Amino acid sequence: MYPDHTPHVPAQLAVEVHQPTPLPPAVAVSAPVVPVQPGSVPAVASIVLPDGRVVTGYAINPVQPEPVAAKPAVSRTAVNVALGGIGFLAVCGGLILLTSFIAALTAFITQLITLAAVIFGGWIAVQLFSASGHQGAGTTVNIRKATFKRNHFHG
Repeated sequence: MYPDHTPHVPAQLAVEVHQPTPLPPAVAVSAPVVPVQPGSVPAVASIVLPDGRVVTGYAINPVQPEPVAAKPAVSRTAVNVALGGIGFLAVCGGLILLTSFIAALTAFITQLITLAAVIFGGWIAVQLFSASGHQGAGTTVNIRKATFKRNHFHG
């Protein structure tokens, strides 16, 4: 940091002070700028805004997108085969669902018929066993007072 040949300490060094030099104020030139249509696009373009300001800048060429690689055309036969395969699978799936639905409906109807037979059979069994167990449960007729004429009962 300090040269080695100086025998004095850093506090004894002379200090130089540099004063900034003021710049004269810029003089505005009020010459009007008239836009001129050039024959070709210049490297630097200037335009005049409606309020009188001039904007200068570089002309930017529009960015061209990279060309997309052409996709090979798909043949109509391949598309038709693919759509036919999808349709065939849809029909097969629908038939499987329909078959499963019919099988489930058949089992449900069979269970309803079995349930009806059990209920009706139970009702018949109750009627038979209750009639044979209680002889006097029906209508009581006093035969001594009844008169029978020509297969008609008058009581």
